[in-house]
Amino acid sequence: MLSLLSLILVGFFLGMRHATDPDHVIAVTTIVTRRKSVRHAALIGVLWGLGHTITIFLVGTAIILFSVVIPVRVGLTMELSVGLMLILLGALNLTGAMRWISQRFTAPADTLSLGAKEIRASASAPATSDPLILPGWRGRALRDVGIFQMVRPLFVGIVHGLAGSAAVALLVLTTIQNPWWALAYLLVFGLGTVAGMMLITSAIAVPIAYSGQRFAGFGNMLAIASGVLSVGFGCFLAYQIGVVNGLLTAHPHWTPR
Repeated sequence: MLSLLSLILVGFFLGMRHATDPDHVIAVTTIVTRRKSVRHAALIGVLWGLGHTITIFLVGTAIILFSVVIPVRVGLTMELSVGLMLILLGALNLTGAMRWISQRFTAPADTLSLGAKEIRASASAPATSDPLILPGWRGRALRDVGIFQMVRPLFVGIVHGLAGSAAVALLVLTTIQNPWWALAYLLVFGLGTVAGMMLITSAIAVPIAYSGQRFAGFGNMLAIASGVLSVGFGCFLAYQIGVVNGLLTAHPHWTPR
């Protein structure tokens, strides 16, 4: 019983710490800088964590159960994808393309019409706990946050999971002999990552929501700053992986971390 509790606690808190890695924080910052709602920012963090957990669990399962060995160039390419994604996220923020895409997919006409009908219907209907009202709630959530804003953090989390999945799985293999316990650890680790990223995105959104009511241009300034930081850090990662670690040379070397 004590070992089970220790496994859960260690995995959960290591997952929360993993969420604070610089590349993770920079990536979600480019996403939440224009969100003026802490609730929406927390949802973005949860979606990022879910995407990250999906990749960690799938790759980790392949390594733990089937002894899959990831070739050096494949491992480096997985990590390079994070650097390239950071460059893309930063460039989209700096050019304003991110805002245009977000607005384009946030409130489609058919969703707005459906939402208006639901609001009118709910105003004339008595209060109820009927589960059939759930689709209306989902429609309003999609309208408020936007399909693009929900899919983007999920995809970014999936890509980030590629970079760290091998290291996490190999670490688990060296400490937990039972493969099913190892898989359980990966799930708990993933839950910790979800919780950690939810707290991070909420913390980022608090000053944005507070200052946005007083300083109209603060959100734009923060979006530009996060875009520059994302492009710069992405270029640094790409150089480290492509040149220092030798992905673009004849003698690559890779240690999962």
